[in-house]
Parts: sequence; structure tokens; C-alpha cells
Amino acid sequence: MRAMPAPQKDGPRANRDIRGVREVQLIDDTGQNRGVMGFFEALQVAEEAGLDLVEIAPNSVPPVCKLLDYGRFRFNEQKKQAEARKRQKTVEVKEIKLRPGIDKHDYEVKMKAVQRFFEEGDKVKVTLRFRGREMAHQDLGLRLLERVKAETQEVAKVESEPQLEGRQMIMILAPR
Repeated sequence: MRAMPAPQKDGPRANRDIRGVREVQLIDDTGQNRGVMGFFEALQVAEEAGLDLVEIAPNSVPPVCKLLDYGRFRFNEQKKQAEARKRQKTVEVKEIKLRPGIDKHDYEVKMKAVQRFFEEGDKVKVTLRFRGREMAHQDLGLRLLERVKAETQEVAKVESEPQLEGRQMIMILAPR
């Protein structure tokens, strides 16, 4: 029976968690460089100031430590990460299905939807499905996809050219 290993903490080490270090480069709470000093001396300076000794650059020789409020530091880091996640946009692939014999008005409705998808920043997968004898007229389907490509040329770029996969022809467009 072995003892459970100590859980790894994420983020920088602070105070007594900093191990195996004899001396550190100390930066005080105002940002002034205090120079190289012994680890326990730096820890004592931190305790007198009522702050934590936080390891900022652990890989440098000697490691760089800063005096700051560790709780506030962690809170600000979490806030920055949450803000970055909020600004992040996931690109979705929306699909528009067409048929070779699509009517003029139906085509216009589909194109309005494609424009809306590009405004939202999404990619569009245009799928043209052939049924029965329509497979004999693949040139009609190709012309239809070329028309879609020409109409969306200003707002989108072609990510994958029209290609036949079984009974359907697929083209992927991405917003500019």
C-alpha cells in the first residue's frame, strides 16, 4: 500500500511550496528589484510586508520571486482566462442542401440563409443531392455550385472546390 502522491497545484508556487532553492531574485510589491538574497530571508521580508512570496520565473538562475497578494493574483488570472474564453468564437459549419432542379425563388431563399451564416462568421457546406436520373446531368449541378461560388465571391472564399461523393456534390465556403 502506497501513500497517495501529493496533488499537483496549477499556477506558480508560493511561500513554502517553493522548494529546492537556496537564493532568489526578489522583486518587491512596487516592482523594484531588491537583488539576489537567500530564500528564507526573502520569505521573512514577505511575511513582514504581509504579502506572499510568489515564484514568477522558476527556470531562471536564481529563480525570480515577487512579493504580492497571492489570492488577488489568482483571482485576476482567473478573470483574464474567463475574459479570453468569452471573446473566443467557435466556427460552426452550417449546411445548405440544394437539388439540381431548384426553382429561382427557392434558390434566393437559400442564398439569403448563406449570407446570414457568413455574417455570423460560420462556414457553409453546400450539398447538392442527385436523385435517380439526375446523376446523368452532373454538369447542371456543377453549374449551380459555380453560380453559388460566383454570388458569394465578395463575402466568402472557397475552402474546398465542388467534388462528387457518391450521389451528392459538396463544396465548402468560409467567410473572408
